[in-house]
Amino acid sequence: MENIKGKILAGIGIILVIAVFFIVFWLLFYQESTYYTKIDNTKVEQLNSGDMRFEYTLDAYNEKGNSKEITFKTSRELKEDAYLKLDVMLTRGVKSWEEVQYDELPDKVQEKYDE
Repeated sequence: MENIKGKILAGIGIILVIAVFFIVFWLLFYQESTYYTKIDNTKVEQLNSGDMRFEYTLDAYNEKGNSKEITFKTSRELKEDAYLKLDVMLTRGVKSWEEVQYDELPDKVQEKYDE
């Protein structure tokens, strides 16, 4: 009887380890959100080294209009008042960005910028 309990506990332990592994893997590599922001060059910091010479810290909004302060680096100063779509990963931060037009912003985000 104890041998069966031991095997059951070992099986449960293995299942839990595998589940934790997949959850961590998902958080590190697949958890991605989209945010939108507007460039404000008064909030850019010039860096002294590396390819990424500019660092922006801006308020950004998801499609529901919830805000989050996001920091990302670029190789050049971006166009003032340009709208950006940011692909953000939980652990890595901004994975990529692209310039978008005002009418491409979700309605809740457009309300934040009131153009």
